[in-house]
Amino acid sequence: MTLATTLATPVSAVPDRKGRFGDYGGRYVPETLMFALEQLTDAYEDARRDPLFEAEFHRIMNEYVGRPSRLYFAERLTQEAGGARIFLKREDLNHTGAHKINNAIGQALLTKRMGKKRIIAETGAGQHGVASATAAALLGMSCRVYMGTEDIRRQELNVFRMKAMGAEVFPVESGSRTLRDAVNEAMREWMSSVESTHYIIGSAIGPHPFPMMVRDFQSVIGRETRQQCLEQIGHLPDAIVACVGGGSNAAGMFYPFIDDENVEIVGVEAGGRSAKPGNHAATLNYGQPGVLHGTFTYVLQDDDGQTSDVHSVSAGLDYPAVGPEHSFWKDNNRVRYCNVTDDEAIEAFYLCSRLEGILPALETAHAIVETMRMAAERDADEAIVLCFSGRGDKDCAEVARVMEARGK
Repeated sequence: MTLATTLATPVSAVPDRKGRFGDYGGRYVPETLMFALEQLTDAYEDARRDPLFEAEFHRIMNEYVGRPSRLYFAERLTQEAGGARIFLKREDLNHTGAHKINNAIGQALLTKRMGKKRIIAETGAGQHGVASATAAALLGMSCRVYMGTEDIRRQELNVFRMKAMGAEVFPVESGSRTLRDAVNEAMREWMSSVESTHYIIGSAIGPHPFPMMVRDFQSVIGRETRQQCLEQIGHLPDAIVACVGGGSNAAGMFYPFIDDENVEIVGVEAGGRSAKPGNHAATLNYGQPGVLHGTFTYVLQDDDGQTSDVHSVSAGLDYPAVGPEHSFWKDNNRVRYCNVTDDEAIEAFYLCSRLEGILPALETAHAIVETMRMAAERDADEAIVLCFSGRGDKDCAEVARVMEARGK
């Protein structure tokens, strides 16, 4: 069974041949990138129907990444919430410590299939940068990672990891010096190097075929979760929850459950400091449809239609747009999107650490907050699965800095 069948599209056959998820998606890029995107689409459509590509992808996932990741019953979090059982889909146990490796390996294999020997990537929290550097080292490719200098400050450990594996970390000084600006610079570079270079976009954003491709590689998360729930719980979960920035871990968790109407699906965005523009990154809660980084999707915009500044304590959620499939799911009411503040996320970081002995990434901590709320309102015989997207080692220094600044 190939990627074309195991990742068969539910819900209205999206995307269509033009890369549209309903009204969203598509390609809004300079002409210089159209050839590269057509080449990539053809290569991916060919690869996803090739049993040998599928077999190699899953071999690396199993032998190198350590899949399947575990579905863990969080007994003490469940007791704290006092309601539904809480299960954690432990993507933090993957090699490199997060879900990002799933997509990085898939796209690196595709790069090799296209005969290219160099990859570039963008990163915010550093996990996609580490995953891309890892895939490049494994497959013998050169790698450059674009990263905003504010994120370099926040994610010193991941910067060291990337460099140790031979990747060049290119600091981005423009704009807010965060993820949005790193994507801008990576896209600029790709326009001048498409013949020899593949750009591994790390989230379910960008022009077609990236949102579809990233979702497909990440949907290993949701497919495993379905099987594990049936084996360990005896039925599908009553609800699934994931954090949403660009939206790759959420797309990977949600996609295999989209047609299961009895499964509630909840995405959690970064509420930041407040609902005031510039103080959050809650795109689906406060944004409007627009174009950013080559795709039509929800975007945080000011009154003049310019992309707004954003903020989140978590570097991986600090992005002013979202993958177009999430916009599609929002508009057709299949997924509920809410937001969680910086303070709530930090509190959840400590709560999970103290109760379960597991340090969550700050991105994951946002989803923990909503999971605890939902569990408290549900019966004890119900089950909620949280996509535990990454481990929190990378965030310890930043959490300590924030707490020290608050005199705690």
